[in-house]
Amino acid sequence: MGEVNFMQEEDIRLETTRARFANVVKRHAQLTERLSRDSDKMIFERLQKEFEAARASQSQEINLDGEQWNDGLLATIREQVHMEADRKATSGDANDMLTSHFQEKVTYRVGNKVICCLEGTRIGILYETSFAGEPCELYHCVLESKSFLEKMTVLEHTIPFFLPIREVENDLLSSNAMRFIDHIGELLQAYVDRREQVRLVKELYGNQIGELYHSLPYHMIEFVPEDSDCKVTVSLRYPDLVSVLPTRVKVLAWPMHQYKKSHTSSAGAMGSQPIPARLSYAEDALRTMSLPEAYAEIVLNLQQALQQMFQGGSPS
Repeated sequence: MGEVNFMQEEDIRLETTRARFANVVKRHAQLTERLSRDSDKMIFERLQKEFEAARASQSQEINLDGEQWNDGLLATIREQVHMEADRKATSGDANDMLTSHFQEKVTYRVGNKVICCLEGTRIGILYETSFAGEPCELYHCVLESKSFLEKMTVLEHTIPFFLPIREVENDLLSSNAMRFIDHIGELLQAYVDRREQVRLVKELYGNQIGELYHSLPYHMIEFVPEDSDCKVTVSLRYPDLVSVLPTRVKVLAWPMHQYKKSHTSSAGAMGSQPIPARLSYAEDALRTMSLPEAYAEIVLNLQQALQQMFQGGSPS
């Protein structure tokens, strides 16, 4: 009996913690929205205008495939930026020099990235994200170096603050700038993909989901489907932020209603709590399918799997 009371107290504490967590997440989202409407929005609008002007002034845009995007090309772009800055610094008329070299300006497109030369000694990278073939947000990253021989640094950007751009800068930018540029694009696209998967699940199945929590980068997701005779909890973790599929998945089901009596009686001890079971078929679906596809697969087979587990069959 003491064990039952202990489990009930644990459930109450868990529900209290969830309620507090939900309130913190809500307040954090409101604060984030207010901040983004102010300084972040101003930075985005300013950089977007500058990138648009830079691209409009280019003589051509070159699409690069595979090995065409390499360290040598990036070094060439850096050299061109510094040569142009030096010419303007030594010229009596910067406008004349800008005009004389107008035909030499080139923008490069590499997958979802557009790389262009900005004013001064800056290189701009515009990241275009998408989901299911539809365009999503644009993100900017501006790199600068004092001279061609010095390492580049991130001068400013519009990348969400909860993505580890500074860690990636410290790890990669000085040693492998091309890999840095590519990795930031992978982080952004994966973040948008995870976020849009959650949005689509809420849009399609929101009336079937009782609770849904997620971290800001959407690398931790938890939800509780309601359309079931059992309590089911889904926990997803994405340790690698460039992943669009979770690598750590746990789906647990607790017997309730018609399943509870038979399952608790088989447990043996009087008054023992029902023991949750893992839904391995659901975990496999979540590891291999997008979240909306996996959710549909889980719901389709849920009742049969629960009957097999809690009415004497072998677990799925």
